[in-house]
Amino acid sequence: MLAVNFIAVLAVTFFIAVTTQRICGDYRAREFLDAVHALPGGEPWHIVIVSAALYLALAFTIVVQERYYTGQTKKLYISLAAEFALSALIAVLLNFNYNGVFLLVFTGVIYYAKGTKGKYLLICLALFCFLLTDSKLVSLSYPLYSINDYFSYYDASMQQYLVGGYSLLSSLNIILFIIYCILMIQQQQGTIDEVNMLYEEIRKTNEDLKNANNQLEEYAKITERMGEVRERNRIAREIHDTLGHTLTGISVGVDACIATVELSPSDAKEHLKRISEVARNGLLDVRRSINELKPDSLERLSLESSITKMITDMRSITDMEIFFDCRIPRLKFDEDEESAIYRVIQESLTNAMRHGKASRVRIVMERVEDTVVLTIQDNGIGCAEIKNGFGTKHIMERIGMLNGTVEFRSENGFSVIARIPIRWGEEYD
Repeated sequence: MLAVNFIAVLAVTFFIAVTTQRICGDYRAREFLDAVHALPGGEPWHIVIVSAALYLALAFTIVVQERYYTGQTKKLYISLAAEFALSALIAVLLNFNYNGVFLLVFTGVIYYAKGTKGKYLLICLALFCFLLTDSKLVSLSYPLYSINDYFSYYDASMQQYLVGGYSLLSSLNIILFIIYCILMIQQQQGTIDEVNMLYEEIRKTNEDLKNANNQLEEYAKITERMGEVRERNRIAREIHDTLGHTLTGISVGVDACIATVELSPSDAKEHLKRISEVARNGLLDVRRSINELKPDSLERLSLESSITKMITDMRSITDMEIFFDCRIPRLKFDEDEESAIYRVIQESLTNAMRHGKASRVRIVMERVEDTVVLTIQDNGIGCAEIKNGFGTKHIMERIGMLNGTVEFRSENGFSVIARIPIRWGEEYD
């Protein structure tokens, strides 16, 4: 539309200037003046230059508006006002013989002002300006020269071409404007369709979210029940490890006292004192296990000291020889890792006494890359078939929670081999 309107403006002004020059050259000015109602308000070629300059300023304003003012309401209104003013000046210079430039401004109003508050006012203003600058309407109040008067200067055949070209430019401008409006309507319709599609997608997403929320609620209930079951199993495991270990030691110690009470009452009395101390410590450990579910010795001592104390207590009430070979310079792990290592050793010693009837146990702890390998080997009677009892099951559960593995062997006694991936803490980074 910019090109069509530029051609139309130049064609009208250039045609009037050339025709005026020919009229003067043919000495037919008197005849022409008698036939027209008005003449251009200035020198024809001057009107050509000024009209072209005004149209170039209008085109520049439109380009700047498109590149820099989109979305800036204040600057957008200023540029549209400038376009209206330039279009009005061009229409006045052409003596309202062509007002198609207002359709060009109208397209900008439709496109750029569609999101502004005063868009309807701007559209009405553009329509009003287009209608108000119609030459037939203005000529009712003011005397105007008509381009048709200049067409009549030429012969009939030439007039047909001139009128046809003039009508073609005016009609082409209107057709382009109509096509632009149709494209804008289609674009708006496409936007509406996209909004409807997005709404439908959002509705489906909301339904999916509701279904997912219901599933999450069901999963939360199941997880809560599973958590309760795991917590009950953990408490049972902790009490079993603590109470079972203590009672096994007491049982073995009492059996030893029964065997020695007649032969050496003083030795039996000393033995009973040690059993009493172990029982009291075991009772405290059980109470602590119920309250916090962590070995009392680990609360007060390091892991190595806690293991050494456990072994010392076991030696004091039984005749079992226990050897602890620690090949790691310093035992410093996270709390859950230390608790698992302590309980595995405790449960293994208890099983060696209770089931294996062992007289000697060897505990080896070493590091292989980022894994602690804990091996507990006794010289007991072993078993023909390894079954997952309460103790061995708890050992597997504890190691499994740390993503480790455990292996039981019944060769020359009974062996527990646990491999625990260790995070190693700050000192082993």
